[in-house]
This record gives sequence, C-alpha cells and structure tokens, in this order.
Amino acid sequence: KYLCSNCNNILKKALQTLCGHRYCSACLTWIVRNNKNAICQKCKEEDPNSLGEESLLAEERAFGDAAINKEISELRVHCVTPGCSWSGIMKDFEEHQSLCEYALIPCHTGCGHVVMRRKLADHLENGCVNNVTVCQQCQCVLASSEYQVRTFLCQIKALYQCHSTSSTTKDGCRFSEVGCAFRGSKEKMKEHEKSAVGAHMLLLLQHMRQLKGTWCSAAKPAQGFTPQPELNKVISELENKLHVFENIVAVLNKEVESSNLEILAFRRQSELDQNIIRGLEMKIAELHRCLTQKDAGLSSLHKSLLFSEQASYDGIFLWKITDVGRKLQDSVTGRTVGLYSPAFYTAKYGYKVCLRVYLNGDGTGKGTHMSLFFVVMKGDYDALLPWPFRHKVTFMLLDQNNREHVIDAFRPDLTSASFQRPVNEMNVASGCPMFLPLAKLQSPKHAYVKEDTLFLKCIIETN
Repeated sequence: KYLCSNCNNILKKALQTLCGHRYCSACLTWIVRNNKNAICQKCKEEDPNSLGEESLLAEERAFGDAAINKEISELRVHCVTPGCSWSGIMKDFEEHQSLCEYALIPCHTGCGHVVMRRKLADHLENGCVNNVTVCQQCQCVLASSEYQVRTFLCQIKALYQCHSTSSTTKDGCRFSEVGCAFRGSKEKMKEHEKSAVGAHMLLLLQHMRQLKGTWCSAAKPAQGFTPQPELNKVISELENKLHVFENIVAVLNKEVESSNLEILAFRRQSELDQNIIRGLEMKIAELHRCLTQKDAGLSSLHKSLLFSEQASYDGIFLWKITDVGRKLQDSVTGRTVGLYSPAFYTAKYGYKVCLRVYLNGDGTGKGTHMSLFFVVMKGDYDALLPWPFRHKVTFMLLDQNNREHVIDAFRPDLTSASFQRPVNEMNVASGCPMFLPLAKLQSPKHAYVKEDTLFLKCIIETN
C-alpha cells in the first residue's frame, strides 16, 4: 500500500494513476520521459489480459494522493544506521538524518575521508590533512598542509623588512614588494593569491637571490675592514633558508605539473565516459520502445486469442469470474470499480455486446447491491442491422448448488441512447443497478460464490 509501483520503496510525494496504482512523483516523471506510451508495470503483472487505456501512464492523468501521503508521514520508523537508537514518525525522519550522530559523512575540508558525524571533531583535530590553522605571524587562516610553507615565507619577509634600508607600503598584492603588480578588489585579491602561489614563490626566490648578491657584495672585506659577526650570521641564515625554499619550489612545481597531467587525463576520460553513457542511454531508450511495442502487440494477440476462445454467436453467454474476493475489495476501495466481460454476439453477423458488473454496486445500488449492466458495442456489421436494438435481455446469477438462481430481465427502451447504433466503441450501459443484495451474495445459504468464483449468464432472445 505504501510502496512505489516502480522503485518498490516508500512512496515519496505519492501520485495515483487512473488504473489505481501509486508511484513516487519522481518515478512517474522518469518513466514517462523515458518511455513512449508507457504502460503500468503493476497492471502487466496483475492481469496482462485486462490492459487498457487506463493502464497508460501520463503525468497529467495522475493526481496527488493526499490521504496516502498523510498516512506515510505518520508511519512509525526507526533509524537503520548501526549504533543509532532513534525512532519516531516518518515526517521527522529527514530532520533526524541531517543530525544523526552515527551517520557516515564526508569531511567538509575535502580530504577524502568519510567519518561518523560524532567523530568529525576528533578527525579535524587529529587526522585531517586539510584542517585549517592560523599563522602566528600573519594571522592568515591556512590548511595544515600549507602551514609550514606560509610560516617560512613570513619569516623570510620579516627578515627582509628587518634588514632592508627602505620599505614602502602599496595597495594591492601582498607580494608587491617582490615584484607582483596585481591590484584589485578584496574578492579578486583572494582569487589571485590562490591561483598565483607558484608565481609568488618564483618572484620571492628571484628577490632573495638579488638580496643575497647585494649583501654578499656589501660584506666583502675592504681595506682594513672586517665584516661584523652579526651580518655574517644573517647571511648564513638567509642562505640556508634560500636553499630550503628552492627545494620547496622545485617540489611544488613537480606537484603542479603532475596535478595538471592528472586533471587533463581525467577530463579526457570523463568525456569518453560521457559519450559511452549517452550511447548506452540511447540504446536503452530504443530497447524500451521496442519492448513496449512488443508488449502491446503480445497483449493485443492475447486478447484476440482469448476473445476467439470465449466468443459466443448465439446470444447466450456464460461469464466465469474468478478471484471474487480480491475484485470485490478493489471495487470497495475504488481501485477497479467495474469489470467488463468479453464481447459476444447475438448471431454470426449480429449485434456485438458485452456485460459490465459492479461487484460493490453502482448508482442506486452502490455499497448495498451488486449491479449488472448490458452494453451494446460497435460491431463490424452494424450497417446491416436494424436499429434501435430491441431484443429482450435476461440476466442470471447461477447458484452453483442449482437451487435458487437469481434472474432478472428487461426489454430495451427504444428511445434510450443505450440501444441506438453505437457511434463510439460502446454505448452507455443499461440494466439492473440493484441486481442482488451484497448480503445475499455472501450468504452461506446460497452458492453464488464458490471457491472464490461466480457465474453470470446472459440470454438474448433473437426470435
């Protein structure tokens, strides 16, 4: 009752189709968009012989099932995540999913790890390679993997500012002091600093080399002059850090080059995969279309074969209805309110007619009686037959113990549209809305329903 006829999961935004089955809103949209003349799969499974126009799926032919949606929202459910003991009603479940302490979630820093929500804080503190920290010198918020590089850069910048004879402050990039000429808004500045890390490192390396040359020249012993130990110490520190920085730049350049190659290969593979997926989707759509056509053809052939086996040409028709209990329940719930019999004829080239029964009643007999009606159908030889239809019709519900058959008869109202020559596939049904009380149908005193089967007989007087 609460499961989608397509995905077999709990219905989400339930829609009910004309055939009485229910689908998730998203499932029905997917089926209709991907299948031309889509047919309800449940109808195929339940009774392939009764497929009709009602079994065709279309979004505009379905309506929201508010009653089922309300029942589903009140269902008692529990969380299936291992370790979680939460239980409640369905409408609160989505909120719980966003808060469940035992749910597995990806780390938001992009490190690639999936951790339990309750252990995310511990992961960020102890195990996440992308967790941010604050540089103690420039107060920038950095990922852990960037922390050592940025700290080193800040130390070099501090040394440079300490020993430089002149310093200027300019609006723009923080690396303007070493040659970067970029200027822009705060937002563009952030984008620039992210994308130009390698360029900034090269500018800083070049500037450090120039600075090293300047200081080395200034430090050469002049006549009678001995360099100060403090200056020699600074130069030595700068040379050591310069060497480290050169190594860092070399490693980063290799990593950037490798990442670019991987990204390019991924993009090419992604394009190939997308082409393959599109090709497969087209093939699947074509196979669905062919399968639908074949199903429709098989259904038509099956109906023709069934009709040939059951056809009657003498105005006397015996209709065997099985699975009465389920069909009566479907009539009560409104899933399938009425049943049509196979067509039969008054003669070899006579009138084409059928019966229609409402097991839970129709019109004045709804809910209290079984209703039985006679239907005149469009036939191949109507042009040769006299109209209106004027033959007496007798209905019989057979007592399978042959004790007390239920019999009712009527003569056609010649002014009624029900008995004129059909313009559509069938005329409006006419007959007995109060053919048999439901209490009598189920009464153990009679054998109208036996082994979940009943028999209806129709006799048309053709003389």
